[in-house]
Amino acid sequence: MIKLHPKGPLLSSFVEGSLPASLSVVIASHIEMCPECQKQVELLTEQAANACFGESSTSATQSGLGPQVERLCEELMDSDIEASLSGSELSMLDAITSITEVEHSAETVDLAAIIDKEIEVSGAKFKVPRALRNIEIKPFQGLGKLSRSRLNIEDGDLRTSLLHIDKGGSVPTHTHKGFEVTLLLQGSFEDEMGVYQAGDFIWLDAEHTHQPVTKTGCVCLTVSNDAIHFTKGVSQLLNPIGQFIY
Repeated sequence: MIKLHPKGPLLSSFVEGSLPASLSVVIASHIEMCPECQKQVELLTEQAANACFGESSTSATQSGLGPQVERLCEELMDSDIEASLSGSELSMLDAITSITEVEHSAETVDLAAIIDKEIEVSGAKFKVPRALRNIEIKPFQGLGKLSRSRLNIEDGDLRTSLLHIDKGGSVPTHTHKGFEVTLLLQGSFEDEMGVYQAGDFIWLDAEHTHQPVTKTGCVCLTVSNDAIHFTKGVSQLLNPIGQFIY
């Protein structure tokens, strides 16, 4: 069961389209896995659409177009509509028909594109979220039980990666110089703050110190804006390569 979700303001910004591309990809991937957030996004989208079209409807009425559009909608129910429309009205009808056909075509293509795509890393297979299927995923690079692949998203200082931790693996105790968003795509891991399952959306920053450990193996989608910083023992010697992991 998914316990951790993007907060309300993040979902609102996602619907508005105001988030950086990297964060949008991670949130879209979470929504794909989370029925609860799907409902929230549907509600937010409906509210945004009502606000937008409500204003458009008012403007159309004020400009004198409202009654004409209303009459056209009513006449669309009449099988002999084309015989009763003027030239300008027929042009409007053709435009509406054209838009409808384009939307239908786009919907068909989108449905056809929803094909399960799997990636294999260190013998483990996992499904790629739909939000990633048109993004170049670079080859995985390994370091012990960790494997990391960068996603080719040009997004300023933000880096987006797929991280695989093999079963029995861990990331040494560390904190974060910036922020780190982790979406658990497959498997599970735990740290000092709890146990995480597929679909959990985790936001950490410099206030958090943890050591992720997985018994069964896991795959994560991550976004970060700076390197991690190891805080204990010999692992501190790895700080120069902290950017390899995230």
